[in-house]
Amino acid sequence: MDGPAAVVLLSGGLDSATVLAIAREEGFTCYALSVDYAQRHAAELDAARRVAHAGGAHEHRVMRVDFAGIGGSALTEPGLAVPEAPTTGIPITYVPARNTVMLSLALAWAEVLRSRDVFIGVNVLDSSGYPDCRPEFLQAFGALAALATKAGVEGSPCRLHAPLISLTKAEIIREGMRLGVDYGQTVSCYQADGEGRACGRCDACRLRRMGFAAAGLPDPTRYQQR
Repeated sequence: MDGPAAVVLLSGGLDSATVLAIAREEGFTCYALSVDYAQRHAAELDAARRVAHAGGAHEHRVMRVDFAGIGGSALTEPGLAVPEAPTTGIPITYVPARNTVMLSLALAWAEVLRSRDVFIGVNVLDSSGYPDCRPEFLQAFGALAALATKAGVEGSPCRLHAPLISLTKAEIIREGMRLGVDYGQTVSCYQADGEGRACGRCDACRLRRMGFAAAGLPDPTRYQQR
């Protein structure tokens, strides 16, 4: 691996697995970063380890942030139910400032690695309405990164890559299949069990299932028995 270094945020889900494959195809030496933020679907961290290994990441790190200590999200508070029906507005599964914090960690690691590139798998079409998955957010964070880092001040600001930002879930899946991503290794469900099996009812599961159907491809997701 002799390409330029890039930090790739890797949740263990479908989108981030695809982004890792895209970054590798573009010739980057990938440093995968996952965040243990006390999410109730911690099985995705095991998935991230599998995806990082299979996807050829040069290094994979898991950093910890206590979002449960902040609360306010069904993904970090067991007392809040994960919606199993479509909702309006920003759903309770939104984790306050999650992508801002994760991108900050990725930015810091990139600066230490002397990398100018950070990849993130946000998508505005299938994001459940999360405000930190929009192009405007990424543009604003890129401006912040240029101002807030030594690299930026010295003229080498970090570049944020969001190659999935305007793709449908079906288009993302087709791209991943072209690149050889094994989606059977990924976990997208908001309430996956300890073995990584999906509930099949949450918003993440619905979007994933519809994506495979729209792509005309079999869904490799392992579902819990009802």
